Formats: sequence, structure tokens, C-alpha cells
Amino acid sequence: MEPPDQVADASRRTYLAGERTYLAWWRSGLTALALGVGAGRIGPDLTKGSGWELQVLGVGYALLGMAVIGYGLRRQRALNDALARGRYAPLSTRGATALAVGALVLGAATIAVIFQTS
Repeated sequence: MEPPDQVADASRRTYLAGERTYLAWWRSGLTALALGVGAGRIGPDLTKGSGWELQVLGVGYALLGMAVIGYGLRRQRALNDALARGRYAPLSTRGATALAVGALVLGAATIAVIFQTS
């Protein structure tokens, strides 16, 4: 039996790692979408008052989830293109910063809504 080609084996592992990372982008996006449904649709039914604050939060989380999934797809394509050329595609500072700022704003808004409805 012939030993496996080290380069081909490393390439397979690298592509598979990229696929696992892409699935992690999906999991994160779907989690944010679920938060959007919970906050925007279920939350107002469980609280007293109009619940518009929770609906706004729900929309925000849903938009964040969509952005995460979309950015994950863009990242996966860039990574596959780079790997095909034997290169590396670094994570975009602009994209990562935009997602982080969005998550931080939603986190702060969530804290504000929690204290407002308590």
C-alpha cells in the first residue's frame, strides 16, 4: 500500500476545516435569527405593554443573523479561491468589525430593554 500524499492530505484537511468554519457561520446566523423570533414575536406576548422595543430588537437580531450568514458565504468563497491558488485569505477587518459593532449595539440595546421592562 502506497503512503498518502502529504500535500494532498494537508489540502483536504484545510478544505474540510474551511467547511467546518462555514457551518459555524451558519450556526451563528441561525442563532441570531432564532433570537430575533424569540425577542420580536414571542417576547411581546410574554410582557406587559406594547412590546415594540422587543420587536425592534427582534428585527435587529434577524438582520444580524442574515448578515452573519451572508458574510460567512462571502468568506467561504474567498477562502476556497485562495486555497485553489495556494494562498491564504485573511479575515476582512472591515467585515469583522461591522459584525462586532452590530452585535455590541444589539447587546447594549438588549440590556436597555431588560432594565426598561423590569
